[in-house]
Amino acid sequence: MIRASLQLAVLLLFGLVSSSFAYGPLGHEIVGAIADRKLAGTPTAGKIKTLLDGISLERASLIADDIKSWDKNGPDDRRGIHFLGHPEIEQQLQDFWKANPPSPEASDTTPSHHWMHYTDVPVLDAEKYGDGKTGRDNWDVVHAIRYCIGVLRGEISANNPRKITRTIAVILLAHCVGDIHQPLHVGAEYFNEAGEPIDPDRGATGLGDEGGNSLSLVQNATAERTRHYYHSFHAYWDLDTVRNLTIGTPDELPKEEREGVYAPAKEKLIANFVANEPKNWRTPGDPKTWAEQWANEILPIAREAHTRVRFEHVHRAEKDGRVFAKGEAHETGTGYLDWSTVVVGDELHKAGWRLADLLQKIL
Repeated sequence: MIRASLQLAVLLLFGLVSSSFAYGPLGHEIVGAIADRKLAGTPTAGKIKTLLDGISLERASLIADDIKSWDKNGPDDRRGIHFLGHPEIEQQLQDFWKANPPSPEASDTTPSHHWMHYTDVPVLDAEKYGDGKTGRDNWDVVHAIRYCIGVLRGEISANNPRKITRTIAVILLAHCVGDIHQPLHVGAEYFNEAGEPIDPDRGATGLGDEGGNSLSLVQNATAERTRHYYHSFHAYWDLDTVRNLTIGTPDELPKEEREGVYAPAKEKLIANFVANEPKNWRTPGDPKTWAEQWANEILPIAREAHTRVRFEHVHRAEKDGRVFAKGEAHETGTGYLDWSTVVVGDELHKAGWRLADLLQKIL
């Protein structure tokens, strides 16, 4: 994702960062930038500026992913991303990371910070978040958003065991509101040992596709495009659809072309999203109920994302103590790219307006 060079120089020192982060943040930046502009000039914007030490929501929306660079060698590793111009925030982020370690032994009482980005509700049947238990936990994206709201409202002490201060709560909301509007951050497919889709809330326990992370996506050839193979079904939704929405192609550009192409295309898209109110974006009721409402709203889309493909070569796999379903998702017919791009445009648009509305209401 595009990150202006001046912004980088002021905000953080980059070390060696995994290439998986290369342009992935584009969708989050769009959501954060919409909220920045919707809130500009309001008392809420002033409160956010104080809490974030001048960091914009556009930039803050990336931080929950940035700290994953600490997972292998810890937050003291110079090669990870750091926020040297904001030492108090750096310390709060380190405290948060240590209180929510990425360890596979993490439990509901000591969760991984990774869990706060997603929930894996089964999509085989038309199911809502509250209808079952599989794929949900006390620290998934629905619960994380709710917890952050509690901290910002003063209902939960900022000196809590999870080390989610008011600043960290804003940083997490800036990211997680985007995540919950990505279909494969909310819904997942589960399979039996024969590789057939099942609903583990209505029968035998199945093997999950980890939100599409363990499936590859194969799209059929069209008159305009050759047959495409994507290593990760999940990453296709995170990256390729957003690129297609922004610059008109799901393919990454040569490095030397990126700055000149992404920056104006991104600015045009954000300006359009700010100027035009999205359909059906308002969420009724107490903001603490909003995350579950958003999950319920996105689940039918997550289901369609899976029903528009057929699964092949699905089998049991194990890695780092996890057991999951690995295989391929093949497009049935054509049109998946066009459909998914429209979905992502609608969801990013709503997410930006909803982030602004949420912060305005709870701050």
